Amino acid sequence: MIPETSIPARYKGRADAFEAKVANVRSDQWANQSPCAQWTALEVVDHVIDMHGVMLGHPIPRTEDPLTDFREARRQVQEALESDRARSEVSTPAGPMTLEDHVDQVVSDDLVLHGWDLARATGQDETIPATDVERLWATATAVPAELMERFRTPGAFGPGIEVYGAEVKVPDDAPLQDRLLGYVGRDPMSKSL
Repeated sequence: MIPETSIPARYKGRADAFEAKVANVRSDQWANQSPCAQWTALEVVDHVIDMHGVMLGHPIPRTEDPLTDFREARRQVQEALESDRARSEVSTPAGPMTLEDHVDQVVSDDLVLHGWDLARATGQDETIPATDVERLWATATAVPAELMERFRTPGAFGPGIEVYGAEVKVPDDAPLQDRLLGYVGRDPMSKSL
């Protein structure tokens, strides 16, 4: 059974973990290739920051420091989650939902998966907390086949947006983290970069 956590608390825990990974990237690692074929380690972080802006409806101001930029992005999202704005309705590709639900289903989950991407690209600990693995597995495998096809189609939700990549087959008896990663289009069996 997956323990229930409030959306702001879940976001905060995931943002803490992602921020720690960003803080641990050495200056010579930002150009490292990530498991996302089109992105370097820096571009993974840029994407996550961009998605925070999408959730808020405005771009996040940028500096030359990815850590400073991520901290500002998470501050703004956390502030929104802890305000009355969290329960306001927003328009999304999946239909109307509250801002807090949109954050929870998109950017909060992105922090987990792209945290793995960043860890893989920069030689950090790739372990995803078991509660996050279970939650994301349940969510991903509950998506109907016709919608999953759209999720795997580059550009289906806008230019440059691909929710999941093509499934990577992993052994049926692989750990759930590896099965999750394969299901959403990552190759957990490939050698760390």
